[in-house]
Amino acid sequence: MIKTYATLGPACCEVETLSAMLRLGLTGFRLNLSHRTLDDCKKWTDALRAAGEAAGVRPELIIDLRGGELRLGDLTRPLILRSGDTIRFGKMGLPLLDDDILAALRPGQQMLIDDGAIELVVEAHDGETAVCRCIRGGMLEGRKSITLPGVEIPRPAVSQADHDDLAAARDHGVTAVMQPFVRSRQDLLQVREALRQHDLEDVTIFAKVEDADGLATVGEWLDLCDVVTIARGDLGSNLPLCDLPRAQKQIAAICRAAGKDFLVVTHLLQSMIHAPVPTRAEVTDIYNACLDGAAALMLTGETAQGKHGVEAVRILLEMARRGEADR
Repeated sequence: MIKTYATLGPACCEVETLSAMLRLGLTGFRLNLSHRTLDDCKKWTDALRAAGEAAGVRPELIIDLRGGELRLGDLTRPLILRSGDTIRFGKMGLPLLDDDILAALRPGQQMLIDDGAIELVVEAHDGETAVCRCIRGGMLEGRKSITLPGVEIPRPAVSQADHDDLAAARDHGVTAVMQPFVRSRQDLLQVREALRQHDLEDVTIFAKVEDADGLATVGEWLDLCDVVTIARGDLGSNLPLCDLPRAQKQIAAICRAAGKDFLVVTHLLQSMIHAPVPTRAEVTDIYNACLDGAAALMLTGETAQGKHGVEAVRILLEMARRGEADR
């Protein structure tokens, strides 16, 4: 049976909402720790426990680790960027989460924010401040993901913040971890060692393919994870966007040949963040992912931020049932 997950967030963190999703048949929830620590989310994990009791089920809880992800720092308020606007990062501008991001910027470098929703290009850099021009605008919020196409910043697979969260995982009912930007066996060996250190060797490991390196090497490391995650947000930013469908099909084929489960995530029902019904393309996308052999599907902003989270879960489950029945 295809597993289905939704993302915990402000729009769905009440017991009544969570229990309604679980009663529909949702397998569990993902908690994105790029924006906060696991202990910061205690109110949400307590609500999930209560919702599981109310629904008579034991939901899975996946924590999405930070790993080597690149992100903005905290902003005092969201900013509206428009095409042609100038924006600064660093000493004389907005904060980046880590200094090595600023150091990696060069004039001409493309900078994609929030899974490519916002596109900037670096125009100048004096070592302390980078000046960028907005190519594609939108609402800029703190802690959003950054992609620098063609640039790799070496980082450990498991950060100190990840270790802190893993130390608290048992107390919050965590059943799985999701590792970002897996590119090699060494990345997953580091994850497995971290889990061993925190007595979490029994939890499920989801390994994300999010860039060209991960795509090129997935066949070399998939035996070290339980589920390969086709993470279409960053993957669609790090590859030319029109290459994404082929990449998804390629990963699915590799997993099928190896007998490895895979999960598809990002923009499954993106329009339902605002709209009460999905687009025809979205339901077709989910159905095709099922026909390709997906073992799991996951919603992100649809439930974490969306206005129609319960209905989005209902649609996801209905399409999963139909797709599984027809494959």
